[in-house]
Amino acid sequence: MSKITLIGTDLAKAGMEFTFVGPLSGKCDECSLRNVCFNLEKGRHYRILNVRENINPCFIYNKNKVSTIEVEEATSTFNVQYSRRIMEGSSIELKSMECDYLTCPNIETCNLIHIKEPRKIVIKKILGRIECPKGYDMRKIES
Repeated sequence: MSKITLIGTDLAKAGMEFTFVGPLSGKCDECSLRNVCFNLEKGRHYRILNVRENINPCFIYNKNKVSTIEVEEATSTFNVQYSRRIMEGSSIELKSMECDYLTCPNIETCNLIHIKEPRKIVIKKILGRIECPKGYDMRKIES
């Protein structure tokens, strides 16, 4: 099911994906459009389906304009440490690995940098094993 929200006009392109990080504290409190802007779930990944013609003013975005867009929740991939509970259809709580191996190409997906608090997900598919330079048994999953 799609949702209507707003995004900066320079980012409003069908097919683009983004992670909703939430409102800027204090900056949007007085705006009459804030409920449309923030009707997405913090930390969730979305794909833009359609860009509507409506352009609205905004104090935050460059060019001071936001476009009205239709979005749907996009499939997200995460790296998780393998355990017996990691199977398709199971529900798990995502937790950051808090890895300090800064040159690892998987550091963002293992450390869940876009997700600030633990979140429950359902594993749709196990995409495969991830090579971990620290030796952890990691799997890439889709939710």
